[in-house]
Amino acid sequence: MSTTAPSAGTGRRFSVGPFLALIPFLAFVLVFLLVPTLTVVVGAFQDGDGRPTLGNLDALTSEAAISALKGSLILSGSTAVIGAALGALLAYLVVSMKPTSLLRRTTLAVSGVLAQFGGVTLAFAWIATIGPVGVVTKAVMDLTGADLYGSGWLFGLPGLVVVYCYFQIPLMVIVFAPAFEGLRPQWREAAVNLGASTWDYWRHVALPLLTPAFLGAMLLLFANAFAAYATAAFLVSQGQPIVPLLIRQAITSEVLLGQANVGYALALEMIVVVTVVMIAYNLLLKRTSRWMR
Repeated sequence: MSTTAPSAGTGRRFSVGPFLALIPFLAFVLVFLLVPTLTVVVGAFQDGDGRPTLGNLDALTSEAAISALKGSLILSGSTAVIGAALGALLAYLVVSMKPTSLLRRTTLAVSGVLAQFGGVTLAFAWIATIGPVGVVTKAVMDLTGADLYGSGWLFGLPGLVVVYCYFQIPLMVIVFAPAFEGLRPQWREAAVNLGASTWDYWRHVALPLLTPAFLGAMLLLFANAFAAYATAAFLVSQGQPIVPLLIRQAITSEVLLGQANVGYALALEMIVVVTVVMIAYNLLLKRTSRWMR
């Protein structure tokens, strides 16, 4: 069977061979992205019997839903700012090293691993470190008498902020390092030849160029934290300070039955927020790509 067909009106031969290689990827996107998204969208506007309703959206205005959304925004926003600031500083230090530097390559490799380090393993590591009987908690208690664990802050929203920064900072290093590498030495040399100081170069040349990339990376960190679930699910056993945990309660609660469609509405809310953030991220990415070519 021929894998080519004439293109209408032009007489050209159109090869379908390269597109066959995309079939596994398109199937993956269909099964793991499009179908779940459509399921959430449809389920958000249905009741337990499959009848159309807007009642699920009313649940988004409840005190619990508003509190969870506020917690998610605080968690995502704070870890995005902290992760972006510290990650950008670390990325600058890494890029300042020689490309052949072992420390540079090691730092980037470790950042790639830690950026994907989460879930139960990360939560347990922090509990074992600064939990009620953690190694650091006991060491600080023995040395200074101070109770690092305190009133259990690790198992609430403040604890999630600290733990999430563990993978937010390495992610920022990976995402933002190429922006520093895109700063051409000729630009700095030209600025110096024109009489600019180091501060003038960073203020008038480097920082304006890096700002879109920095803001875009911060938005990516925000979306990453906003959608994270596994670490918070293991670390927070009581209460639902963020939206993913409230969705878990709606789906698995044995007290409030028939709330699965409310969970769909909450998930739709998350999809809308992440979509807006990723659209803004792509716009900033396009602007950054103009000078990184």
